[in-house]
Amino acid sequence: MLGAIIGDIVGSVYEFDNLRSKDFEMFSENSFVTDDSIMTIAVAKSIMEAYGKLSLTDENLEEFAQILSEKAIENLQSIGQNYPHCGYGGRFYNWIFSNNPNPYNSYGNGAAMRISPVGFFANSIEQVKLLSKAVTEISHNHPEGIKGAEATAIMIYAAKKGKDKAELERLAKKYYDLDFTIDEIRPTYRFNETCQETVPQAIKAFLESEDFEDAIRTAISVGGDSDTLAAITGSIAEAYYGVPEVFEKIAIGYFDERLEEIYFDWKDFIYNM
Repeated sequence: MLGAIIGDIVGSVYEFDNLRSKDFEMFSENSFVTDDSIMTIAVAKSIMEAYGKLSLTDENLEEFAQILSEKAIENLQSIGQNYPHCGYGGRFYNWIFSNNPNPYNSYGNGAAMRISPVGFFANSIEQVKLLSKAVTEISHNHPEGIKGAEATAIMIYAAKKGKDKAELERLAKKYYDLDFTIDEIRPTYRFNETCQETVPQAIKAFLESEDFEDAIRTAISVGGDSDTLAAITGSIAEAYYGVPEVFEKIAIGYFDERLEEIYFDWKDFIYNM
C-alpha cells in the first residue's frame, strides 16, 4: 500500500492546482496525508484483524470476507473519525460519522484509492474479487464502485505475481476501454471523482510509465483528482516496480504515530505471510 500513500501525498498539493507536466517537486513542505492514505491504512488494519480471527483459506473465503467486511466498517470509522478534515467527500463524511453506516450507492473513486491492501494480501483471483467487494460494498455499493475497486486490486495482484505489462493491459481492458494515451487526454481531462473517470486514467498512467517515480509523475501530470489518481497509479506501480527505499522514509515522515504504527504492523504482516 506504500505506493498508494506516496501517490496520495505527492498529489495532495496538486488536487485543486492541477499541473499538466511531469516536472515538479515530488515531496514538499506543503504536502500532506489525505483521506486516501488514511482509508488505505484502515483497510490494511481490517485485513490484519480479520486474519487474526480466521486464517484465510479457499474453504473459508466467504466466512473470512464477512469478518473483513465487519472489520472494515469498524476501522474506517474508528480511524477515520480522528481525521475529520482530511478531505472526505460529503456523503462519505456522513458515513464515517454515522451511528448506523449503510452503503449509499456510491461509484466514487474512493472505492479504488483504498483497495490496495487487498491486492497485496490476496492469493488468488477469486480472493481478490470477493475481498475487494467485501471492503467496498460497505459504502460504495454501486456496480461502478465495485468494478473500480476490483479492477485496481486485480492489477495489483497480477503485477505482484510477475505479469508483464502486455498481460496487465489485457486484464485492465476486461474492465475499461483504454483506447487513449495520457498525452491525448492531458489537455482536456478535468477533475472527476468517479471510478469510471479515474481508474482507467490511473491504469493508463501506470502502463505508460518507465519506473515507480515516472508512474507517479505521469499520474500527476494528467490533472483531475490528482491525489486519488496518483494513489491508484502508485498502488499498481508498487506491485510492479517496487518502491525506492528513500521514498518510503520520506512518505512515512508525514504520518502521525497512529498511522505509522499501523503501517509498520502491515509491513511486517505482509512480509511474514
